[in-house]
Amino acid sequence: MLRRLLAGLSISVGAQFLLPLILELTFDVSFLSSMRASAAGLSEIRDRGHLIVGIKTNRPPLGFIDEAGNLSGFEIDIARRLATDLLGDENAIEFVPLSNVDRLNAVLEGRVDMAFAAITLTEPRRRLVNYSDPYYLDGTGFIVQPTIETLQDLRFSQIAVLSRSSAIAHVRYILPAAKLTGVDTYEEAQALLNSGEVDAFAGDVSVLTGWAEALETMTAFSVLPNVISAEPLSVVMPKGTDYSALQAAINQSIRRWYTEEWLQEQANFWALPSGILPTMSESNLDADL
Repeated sequence: MLRRLLAGLSISVGAQFLLPLILELTFDVSFLSSMRASAAGLSEIRDRGHLIVGIKTNRPPLGFIDEAGNLSGFEIDIARRLATDLLGDENAIEFVPLSNVDRLNAVLEGRVDMAFAAITLTEPRRRLVNYSDPYYLDGTGFIVQPTIETLQDLRFSQIAVLSRSSAIAHVRYILPAAKLTGVDTYEEAQALLNSGEVDAFAGDVSVLTGWAEALETMTAFSVLPNVISAEPLSVVMPKGTDYSALQAAINQSIRRWYTEEWLQEQANFWALPSGILPTMSESNLDADL
């Protein structure tokens, strides 16, 4: 299913390369045989009258707490739109904040019905949970000094990257002559940019967009339109036939949002690069699960 879906995606990336990304889970799955997910299927959700959705609250612009103390973000908007589609009320939803390490556990343990939490679609994870069609393609991008205008300007530059991150391989492939500086935290990368010690930082474009839009210390920097890898973000839900109707309903909504260009509009609203939104082919839009 993953190969068929990705084959139907038309992806525009600045360097016109799609580099494969295989994320290995540091997650012991041996306990799964003794654990049964208790999350609700579609009929149970409708009987209950509201969704229980895991989200991020510290990942602008995907999910965060705004200055007024309200939940905001691209994924929050998508979750509310799904509540409207499934239950007729965008407010028929209970949000559950999740840490990165708890995103899959919350689904597996049935604490949430699904998660909209910046979760990339990978084959190892698909052995544990079900995924929806992608609603966005994240990927490695660059936040740069004001003097940098194009990807070509980074050919011989100093670029910071998170140590042991997948961005390292992508940057080395596209910019082999660039000098890489490893950092352990985002804060360290921001400090190097502000001090002028590096020309750019390479990381998830959704994270970098959040920096440029939300952090006062980063307003002088810009995010290049070039994205040199593609990592699908999808809704995660439990495996099993009990959840097939829920998965089908979510996919139907996502496909309709593409054809209506609502997802593209939301990406633009949150200043996410809309050029890497997947475009569903007609065969995928009409496909039965």
